[in-house]
Amino acid sequence: MRVDYACRATVVRDLTSVVLHVHYLEDLTLPELEPYRTLRRRKDMDRLDLLVAEGEKCVRRLLDSRFEYELVSILCTSEWLMELRPELEVRPEDIQIYVTDEESIGKISGYAVYQAIKVTARIVKPHVLDEIMEQTASPRLLVACDGLTNAENMGAIIRNTAAFGGHAVIVGEETSSPYLTRTIRSSMGTVFDVPCVYSDRLVNTLKELKFQGVRIVGAHAHTDQKTVANVKLDQDVCIVFGSEGYGISKPVQSVCDDLVVIPMAGTVDSLNVGSSVSVFLYEAARQRGEM
Repeated sequence: MRVDYACRATVVRDLTSVVLHVHYLEDLTLPELEPYRTLRRRKDMDRLDLLVAEGEKCVRRLLDSRFEYELVSILCTSEWLMELRPELEVRPEDIQIYVTDEESIGKISGYAVYQAIKVTARIVKPHVLDEIMEQTASPRLLVACDGLTNAENMGAIIRNTAAFGGHAVIVGEETSSPYLTRTIRSSMGTVFDVPCVYSDRLVNTLKELKFQGVRIVGAHAHTDQKTVANVKLDQDVCIVFGSEGYGISKPVQSVCDDLVVIPMAGTVDSLNVGSSVSVFLYEAARQRGEM
């Protein structure tokens, strides 16, 4: 391994010609650090075409995803650089690494950090629903999100989908991005394991799935049609979850084959959407003999 020194930057090459450009920060206002300051909203992500993962679990899952995501830069302490160097040296990219102390990373981020490791990456190839349908075997288990706006809830949905063997999450046009930093953190990095597919018009996407033989099941807090215990979930199915405040929209309801409720005791009439997802997906996995 050869190490070249130039000013405060170190270029590290191994025998496979992987390049790690290591910069020891003296100026926290460098324009190259902009993604670590701004990627908190979907419009910022769209503008820079980047995502930011933070914390050990999320970063390691991103690194393990191999070539689906292209690493752009890393902001970390020297301790984290040493810890993650073996994983970094097998990546194919030339990676810019910015090294500083934990307090400075907090200043750049605008909030105190729990684990001083952040990575920016670019999605190499967005997931496509038709390809997922071709590459997976029946019975498929899909989750669709209609108007969900809370990043933490979105992360919980993705994590539950991973936990119970779901094949993909379909992100409706009014739904929060699955790649916001808070969503990635809430998903514990499972967003890098579960394909997330953007839909420009969720109603049309669901209609297309129905045409392909997928049953559309709507999770509904107020219906007397069926309960989660007596709806058939062991076939190709897409379960739709609605917004935190209003549930599934009327146009989406009209596409559903079933509207299904989780029965509850006492005066409680609904659950947090992340909890509801876990109930539905556990029942689907149970019916399929996976639990």
